[in-house]
Order: sequence, then structure tokens, then C-alpha cells
Amino acid sequence: MREAERKLAAATARIGVATAQLYPSVSLGASAGFTGLLEHAGEDRTRRWSLGPLISWTLPDSGARARVKAAEAGADAALAHFDGVVLNALRETETALTFYAKDLERNSDLRSARDNARAAAQDNRRLYAAGRVPYLASLDADRALAGNEAALAASDAQLAQDQVTVFQALGGGWEQPR
Repeated sequence: MREAERKLAAATARIGVATAQLYPSVSLGASAGFTGLLEHAGEDRTRRWSLGPLISWTLPDSGARARVKAAEAGADAALAHFDGVVLNALRETETALTFYAKDLERNSDLRSARDNARAAAQDNRRLYAAGRVPYLASLDADRALAGNEAALAASDAQLAQDQVTVFQALGGGWEQPR
């Protein structure tokens, strides 16, 4: 995005340069030297100097106006490119935030499921210890708890990845490591 911004700034500066060529330029100049016969070199009568303004003006022709139009067209193209880059950045940010929000909701649901599975596994262990359910039921509850914990761990990893994606979409990660 910064590259597109710099290109837009350069294109608009070219408009100013092309427009400035339509106006006269005024400059001050000075000159000094010697004129005369070589044998009189260095004498007061051979020294000369001058100081004065110089006004130069290129008459605006169709070429100068065409350069201004070309610079304006280049600026329009750079602006269109900049707008495209900004819209793309906004789209990427919106997409990243949407995925992050959905994964946050999924993570919350998985956390609730894991907590419920933990409670069910504890209840099944107590019931097994009391002789009310077979060992296979308690083992099945522990297996369900392990599956829920694995799904929650995968969801936590996905959330971390989503956070990195959001950070990058918002423009992070541009600094070089030192």
C-alpha cells in the first residue's frame, strides 16, 4: 500500500513539474573575465564583469500542454491503482476478521463441549467406583473427553493463526528483524 501511495505522490508531482514549464523562469546571473590584447591581460582596462537577470520563457505550445495532460493521465492511473490497493486491503482485513470471529465462536463452543465432557467423565468415574456403570462406559467418557481436548487444542492453534492473519491484513509485519 505504501508503494502505491508513493507512486501516486510521484505522479501528482509530475503534474506540477509539467505545469511549471508553462510559465517563464527568472534567474540571476553574473559573469567576470578579461577582454583585449594578451599583452594587456590583468590590467584594469581588460577586466569586465556583469550582473543581471535572465528571463527565459518557452512559449507554451501543444507539446507543453500535452505533457501536462499526460502527467494528469498518469496521476489518474496511479490514483486508480491506489484505490484498488486500498480496496484489496480492506477486503483482506474484512475476510480475516470474519474468519477470526467464526473461529472464536467455534472455540467457545468447543470449550463448553470439553467442560461438559470433563464433567461427564468425572461422573462416570464416580459411578464406576460405586459399581453403578461398567468400566467400558467410564472409558468411553474419557475417550470423548480426550477427543474434545484435541479439538480444542486444534481450535486454539487456528485462533493463533487467525490472529497473525488479522495482524498482517491490518498492515503489520513490515519491520525487518534487526
